[in-house]
Amino acid sequence: MAKATASLESARLDPPGMPKLGLVPLDLLSQLGKSAADAEGITRVVAQTVVVAPPPNVVVASAIPGPEGLVPDDAGTAVAAEHRIDLLRRLRRAGASGAAGEATVIELEDDTTERLVVLGLGDGSPNAARQAGAAMAAQTKGVERVLCSATASLSREALRALCEGLLLASYRFSRKTGDKAGEPSSPFVQLAVASVARSQPVLDLAVATARSVMLARDLTNAPSNEKNPRWIAQRAADLAAEAGQKLTVFDRERLYRDGFGGILAVGAGSAQPPCLIMIEHKGEAGAPHVVLIGKGVTFDSGGLSLKPADAMKNMKTDMAGAGVVLGVMRALPALGISMRVTALLPCAENMPGAAAMRPGDVITHFGGRTSEVTNTDAEGRLLLADALAFAEGRVHPDAIVDVATLTGAAAVALGRSHAALFSNDEGLAESLERAGELGGEPMWLMPLADEYRGKLDSSVADALNTSLDSGPGAIQAALFLQQFVDGRRWAHLDIAGPARAEKAVREVSRGATGYGVRALLRWLEQGPALW
Repeated sequence: MAKATASLESARLDPPGMPKLGLVPLDLLSQLGKSAADAEGITRVVAQTVVVAPPPNVVVASAIPGPEGLVPDDAGTAVAAEHRIDLLRRLRRAGASGAAGEATVIELEDDTTERLVVLGLGDGSPNAARQAGAAMAAQTKGVERVLCSATASLSREALRALCEGLLLASYRFSRKTGDKAGEPSSPFVQLAVASVARSQPVLDLAVATARSVMLARDLTNAPSNEKNPRWIAQRAADLAAEAGQKLTVFDRERLYRDGFGGILAVGAGSAQPPCLIMIEHKGEAGAPHVVLIGKGVTFDSGGLSLKPADAMKNMKTDMAGAGVVLGVMRALPALGISMRVTALLPCAENMPGAAAMRPGDVITHFGGRTSEVTNTDAEGRLLLADALAFAEGRVHPDAIVDVATLTGAAAVALGRSHAALFSNDEGLAESLERAGELGGEPMWLMPLADEYRGKLDSSVADALNTSLDSGPGAIQAALFLQQFVDGRRWAHLDIAGPARAEKAVREVSRGATGYGVRALLRWLEQGPALW
């Protein structure tokens, strides 16, 4: 218990190096025409209070492609002119095109404002702005003060996307003993906007979203010698208390008593007992009710159907779905979500212990449906089945969405950028796809193809947990899960591809990515409009 408690420190409010963001009125950028020697400071507005800050170390301007060539913004042009730099000529010599995420660095002969960074904003869309924010993070790492004019002309959604890209690209996770002393400073970034009052809520949404993504990353990156089902439950308790949400933990004894055979079977081979965690966000009276389910396998060895060593090395991240749902629940109060939201996190460690489930075992799930185990490494669907049946039979929501690193087949089919989306409701699928596009987390709708249902037929149980021959693995897993929702509106997100990254790309960090938090939050922000 002491080890688990101490490891809760790994889930941080603001990771080291995360920029602190503030807003500055656009009309005050005229002061950028002054040199550092002449300027006493740059005025900014925080919480409607005018204060004075020192001049920035870096100015971040923007450029977009225009019909007659590159078009830099006025602030960048003014800074360059003050230093007798022909900005357009310098950008052309550097080969700048204004494409999204492009960054051109111009060194300045100034003791305070050391360089001008010109970001490409592309078409100014949210996705282009998100790339620009990530590029800005790379160019301002370790800088003390930054003033950004690139935000001045962005739409509300694009401003949010740029801020999220900037914050998420600054994320880092390390347990190296030498890193603590060398942690980068957190830049203070002033963002120029036309109206501080109208833009502050947008900034607040971006910060709350980014913090929740970082929470999901921290939880998923935590090593499994610290992270077990009890650890997840402790972290959930902290977060629920912080958010004013109700927490219920079903321990092993209650799981036995209530008949959660899938969760118990997956956790049977481990010394760490399984659990089911339920968190309830009350919402407004009469508001629609959504259940979010996150797979919480804190380490997946494959069980008796043991994984090869190379396939096992990243299995601390097999609870990414639970991390995503916890991240979403944390953000609900800050985002003012009016809907009633219940989170269900079935958590277990899949190990090949003496009491582990075996191929050939028949499991009775919550509600009475049975599954014959053909492969103990297809364990995630057994956990989710219990949670789906509980949501359907006891919680009675308007819709259910489950999130899981479920099948390697989904990653093979769609790669590392897209999740596989399955749904029995066209409107639900479309709303999730739109939310994913807005949030920079694309998903691809896959078929619940009836012709493959027969591959799950068992001679001794209601279904096999996976087919005995090769086939479309992601589709078969979704078909298995569909049997537990009894026609209720349901969507399944298989995030096995985008939940992990081998290297950092734009705002996506190496290791756990937190994929799903941004999409689900934007989906929930639509509120009753979903119905």
